[in-house]
Amino acid sequence: MGFQETDIVNIVKPITKYAVLVTDLNKIRYYLEKSLYIARSGRPGPVLLDIPLNVQRADINPESLESFYKSSINESISEFDGDKIKPILKLIKSSSRPVVLVGGGVISSKAQDEVFKFIDKTHIPVVASLMGLDAFPHDNQSFVGMIGTYGNRYANLTVANSDFVLALGTRLDTRQTGTKTETFARGAKIVHVDIDPYELNNKIKVDFPINCDVKRFLVILNSYINEYDNERIQDWKIAIKRYKERYPSYKIPVNDNIEPNFFIHKLSEFVPEDTIFCVDVGQNQMWSAQSLEIKRYQRFLTEGGMASMGSALPMAIGASFANPGKIIVVISGDGGFQLNIQELQILHHYKLPIKIILLNNHCYGMVRQFQEQYFNSRFQSTVIGYSCPNFQDVVSAYKILIMKITHNREITKALQKVFSDSQPMFLEADINPNISVIPKLSVNRPIEDQDPLLSRDELKSNMFIDILSEGDEKKIE
Repeated sequence: MGFQETDIVNIVKPITKYAVLVTDLNKIRYYLEKSLYIARSGRPGPVLLDIPLNVQRADINPESLESFYKSSINESISEFDGDKIKPILKLIKSSSRPVVLVGGGVISSKAQDEVFKFIDKTHIPVVASLMGLDAFPHDNQSFVGMIGTYGNRYANLTVANSDFVLALGTRLDTRQTGTKTETFARGAKIVHVDIDPYELNNKIKVDFPINCDVKRFLVILNSYINEYDNERIQDWKIAIKRYKERYPSYKIPVNDNIEPNFFIHKLSEFVPEDTIFCVDVGQNQMWSAQSLEIKRYQRFLTEGGMASMGSALPMAIGASFANPGKIIVVISGDGGFQLNIQELQILHHYKLPIKIILLNNHCYGMVRQFQEQYFNSRFQSTVIGYSCPNFQDVVSAYKILIMKITHNREITKALQKVFSDSQPMFLEADINPNISVIPKLSVNRPIEDQDPLLSRDELKSNMFIDILSEGDEKKIE
């Protein structure tokens, strides 16, 4: 009978932790409490309550309403005790090329300090997934970089050559491992810790699947580690240092065109120590992930598996209201920025301290890059048929301060001005539409073998384990 009505509950059930239509007005408290509990417990996620108008209009007595918390609550998280840690501890202490992989679950479980404590004891190299980039400070000597399809080449080489991987709060999805999952860290013993049992042995078959809250696991692990022989991994750390020197995430530009990775590197120098970065989806996301240098008390908010273009600005507004007065930095592309451009009015209205960095390459760059690689450069709807407005005119209409740069020599002065106060500000950096995100992993290649491809001799010189020949790759397939 409802106007503009649809069965939203059944539509969203596959993508929520819990969805329910409230038909009994006396159970409204029960459903509200249950929804909040489910959303925040275990692996955090979205819930949906559909409350019809007749329930919204009903008169109720709050004191008589049933409470969810008075019913039985079952935590489905497995217990983890000290006895189970012993074989893992043995692996940690005996490995010569260990690495810790931090994912978004480290943030969700508030385990950053425990990770820091563990690394402070062991100095084991740390790599991150896209969603775990702010789980460990990038200025720490143990931090190596982001792994995966668009990961830093040196980070991918580190994981590929490891003999032990401690994966914390990450799905180990194919964006991290490559599509041929059997090739991922193929010379390593893998311990995978995750609060979601369905993610364990899902994409990668591991040696030790641990269904546990990451923080709880690390508290126990840290209590058992008294001594660690750092000398046994010195050669490993020297090799990683060599990777980083050979394949840096940015290069000093040879001309005056704005090079995105270099620009993002320079941005890291000017932001406050407690900045919250809100990063959109597209090439700008990967350039940011590759070259931002995130400090211990900074946050990196972005979208992963269900990534939506245009999310950065609304995300920044939420982050700003949750952290009054803190500088929020939006990094977006011209395509994504247009999807929620109307939210600029909120910045102006509330004078939010949000700094917008727009990397304008005048196209849908990520899709264009795929079209170039896989579709014979047929740039339909990414270059052909696409255009963007004059962002300087649009943003100034919202009475927000504007700037635009087109050359590398303008970067430092512009960033100094942007971060000289807490006013909302918009900086547009004009970049070449033909610039691609590199390195990039092609389909069916192991993560150590990103484009642009290294010569086989150069790749061999970087490897502690055997490289895969074309025949080996076919056998694995």
